Amino acid sequence: MTTTVRRRLALTASVAGAMIVALDGTVLSVAQPSLQHDLGVGVTQVQWTSTGYLLTVAAFLVIAGRLGDRYGHPRMLCIGVLGFGAASAGIALAPGAGWVIGLRAVQGVFGALLQPATLALLRLAYPADRLGRPVAVRTSAIGVAAAAGPVLGGVLVAHFGWRAVFVINVPVALAIAALTLAVRTPAPARTVSQRLDAVGAALLATVLAALVHTLAGVPAQGWTGLPTLLGFAVVAGVAAVLVVHERRAEHPIVPPVVARSLPVTASMALLLCTSGGMFGALFVATFLLQDVVGLDPFTTGLWVLPLTALMVLGAPVAAAALRRFGPRPTALGGTGLMVVGIASLSRLGAGSTPAVTGVAFAVLGAGFATVMVTATGTVVGEAPAGYAGVIGGLKQTAMNVGPTLGIAVAAGLMLLAPAGPAPASAAGATPATTLLVLAALAALGLLPASLLPRRPGAASGQPPRGGSVQPEVTGSAPRVRQT
Repeated sequence: MTTTVRRRLALTASVAGAMIVALDGTVLSVAQPSLQHDLGVGVTQVQWTSTGYLLTVAAFLVIAGRLGDRYGHPRMLCIGVLGFGAASAGIALAPGAGWVIGLRAVQGVFGALLQPATLALLRLAYPADRLGRPVAVRTSAIGVAAAAGPVLGGVLVAHFGWRAVFVINVPVALAIAALTLAVRTPAPARTVSQRLDAVGAALLATVLAALVHTLAGVPAQGWTGLPTLLGFAVVAGVAAVLVVHERRAEHPIVPPVVARSLPVTASMALLLCTSGGMFGALFVATFLLQDVVGLDPFTTGLWVLPLTALMVLGAPVAAAALRRFGPRPTALGGTGLMVVGIASLSRLGAGSTPAVTGVAFAVLGAGFATVMVTATGTVVGEAPAGYAGVIGGLKQTAMNVGPTLGIAVAAGLMLLAPAGPAPASAAGATPATTLLVLAALAALGLLPASLLPRRPGAASGQPPRGGSVQPEVTGSAPRVRQT
């Protein structure tokens, strides 16, 4: 198999793996009302079909990446996608809501296995100076999947029922597994440092699951509610134990070479801030468009469409900018665009027009695509030798926690009125103020963005900093074996 063919197979498998996860979430949101009516359950149980999945994904992403570094990312991707498909088949046959919730949690575990592997596979197949294009293709594909999900879900539910949205995952999962098996990438070197610390893994999973669960409950409980305060207390306590354990552990779950990598940690912080601002803004803007502007859900989706379009179209442009200007200027520019886009949405009102609103969403989408491509390219390109999986897991964790944080901030600030044209009352911040706060959250990303490498080759054209370069593992010239 030639190098070119191997890279194309790796890119296809990576893109398909990322898309099946992105589609699953957006498709399910359309199917949940039908699921509720068919199974005769309450709203709380329906919400747990999403929450249970989210908790297990967030808890196991870093652990999954660590396993990939030890046992091989193609193997983890194959196991993850087959398990994801099997759980989907089980959900399609589930006799009740309890089965659906339990199997969604299982599906989340396998989703965690495959997500870091989709990034690490690119790192194995491509030299560092050619990562920009595949990362951009992957980012564009995620945007397409997010946009197509509600449409595909609507068609499937309308013609075949809610179970069809899970059945469709099965043949797709089998196809991705076949692609992954066809990719011939070097096996990771077996080193002592790759051992998995079970205690550290359990503590980390507990911290992340508790954090996501607490943040997800903020819209219902508020920031000062007893469940919220207890949840944060648990997170702080277990996190303190984790820090002490990691410092003493012989094989910490997050290796010191990763924890000390400034480009990697800065990229994580950047993604956390910007994804929080982005998804929090979408949460508020959706209510504004429907409750204030007076749009129906379908028309709301059309008004938001420029965001998705610019994510798809902006990703390759961002990759070119990353190659020419380097990570720091590109990330600063993308974050600035996001701040402008979110702040512009704060002017939404009854007299808003689709043209003006579309420009704001387009600016936001272009900025987010730029940040995604830059941060992902930096993370993958700067991955120390042998740790692409754990870094991919950290990146995906930031992308799971960030949106949950943004929605918690938005819901905690803005009190939605149960009726009437205005979605805010004196008891909470107005939507405009909330959007400005979310713009400030995104603006916090300017600090980590300023810490990224300045030169164009630092994250995409040079060998990783720290540690030795392993030609058969890392992918920099001559990191990919020529065949």
